[in-house]
Amino acid sequence: MSISTMNAWELTGPGLARLRCARRPLPEPAPGEVLVKVGAVSLNYRDVLMVDGALLPGQLPAHFVPASDMAGEIVGVGEGARRFTVGQRVMGNFWTQWLDGPPPDAILQHGLSLGGPLPGMLAEYVVLPEAVAVATPPSLSDVQASTLPVAALTAWFALAETGRLASGQTVLVQGTGGVSLFGLQFAQALGAKVIVTSRSEAKLDRVQRLGAWAGINTGSDPEWATRAVALTEGKGVDHVLEVLGGDNLAQSVQALAIGGQILQIGFLQGRELQLPALPLMLRCGALKGVSVGHRASFEAMNAVIERAGIQPVIDSVHDFPDVLAAFARLQQGPFGKVVIRVNEL
Repeated sequence: MSISTMNAWELTGPGLARLRCARRPLPEPAPGEVLVKVGAVSLNYRDVLMVDGALLPGQLPAHFVPASDMAGEIVGVGEGARRFTVGQRVMGNFWTQWLDGPPPDAILQHGLSLGGPLPGMLAEYVVLPEAVAVATPPSLSDVQASTLPVAALTAWFALAETGRLASGQTVLVQGTGGVSLFGLQFAQALGAKVIVTSRSEAKLDRVQRLGAWAGINTGSDPEWATRAVALTEGKGVDHVLEVLGGDNLAQSVQALAIGGQILQIGFLQGRELQLPALPLMLRCGALKGVSVGHRASFEAMNAVIERAGIQPVIDSVHDFPDVLAAFARLQQGPFGKVVIRVNEL
């Protein structure tokens, strides 16, 4: 390549105030790695926790680059790399050691995940182990595809892999962030009916236009489980995508059908889960933790995205110099994903 340096956003300490854009050498792919020109990066709540130093134990490495999700084009391959060639469009699998099957033991120590503890994607060029690269769905732009590695795969893995969602079942998703809206889209593609909860009537109107079967305003109806049971004619819901945690879990239990399951994917309301034991037992319900997913599931999800024509819901797109504005938008509660356009490909 004719260039030797690039721009990357790096942390000089914890907090957004210490996130800066810096010039650094262009990385070179080692054996078994690929060099990717980044087209776009999308942000997740996890990225805020990483920037604030509130997720992993200990201090981050000096000049740490945050953000887990990107889509781009391979512009170089290291010795022995054979899965991809120059010119192919790829994304990165979040859990670099989890390619298929049960999760590795390393996941308990946060494993080797992109965007912490491994370097993140908020740079003009990044290197990836070739085993971690996943082909981008042809129908999606890099802006759209950058939303898939964490948010989409979390929703897909929760419903399709962990939950074994069946056609005709009912799914309840909480809020209108990226994971929840992907949950809505995937559940519909798999033949399920979807109830969406939100404190915003305007957002509930928007999810209805996306095909949600029903909406519940949790601002005016905080005991929302009663409403969910009524909507299902007393049966309850088969799956809950639980993004809030804390004592919200009590409502999720009360909303469950017999044999239903809560798929724990977030903790926006609190890291400690509080739930009533007896209602969970009487429903023979299950609480299952979900942490993104493996590469094989990522590839299966992409095939469904192509087949069903799913288009990611994007709240806003920000230019690379405007990363701080993108983080600010993420913290305002967007409708869908916040994306940063890095390079025009």
